[in-house]
Amino acid sequence: MSGIFSKIAQGQIPSYKIAEDDKYFAFLDINPLAKGHTLVIPKQEVDYLFDLDEDTYTGLWTFSKKVAKAIESVCPCERIGVAVVGLEVPHAHVHLVPINTVGDIDFSRNRVAMTKEEFAAVAKEIRLGFLNL
Repeated sequence: MSGIFSKIAQGQIPSYKIAEDDKYFAFLDINPLAKGHTLVIPKQEVDYLFDLDEDTYTGLWTFSKKVAKAIESVCPCERIGVAVVGLEVPHAHVHLVPINTVGDIDFSRNRVAMTKEEFAAVAKEIRLGFLNL
């Protein structure tokens, strides 16, 4: 049975897609820490990041780097913070979060409220930034 992230990557569950290729998929987190908070997943469904085969693991980081550059071009921030928690969904994934302080990537803090229109607009901007890299 496919998990929620696999269903998102397969288009069975709607998402605010940022980018994809044959192996990876990036989409906005619907409960974001900041505007532009993006999740990057391998399409291969593996629960634990460090259980990915070497090529998929390194490819995930290469793909994530390009997505991070696109986010940075759209969302004003000091850096793109990276987090791998791995407990919330049993599918390896990377959080890319625009941050200005270390506290901005604290998952216990309040989330940013965004409308569907705001999600769609930021996803479109980041997607265009990704395509222009």
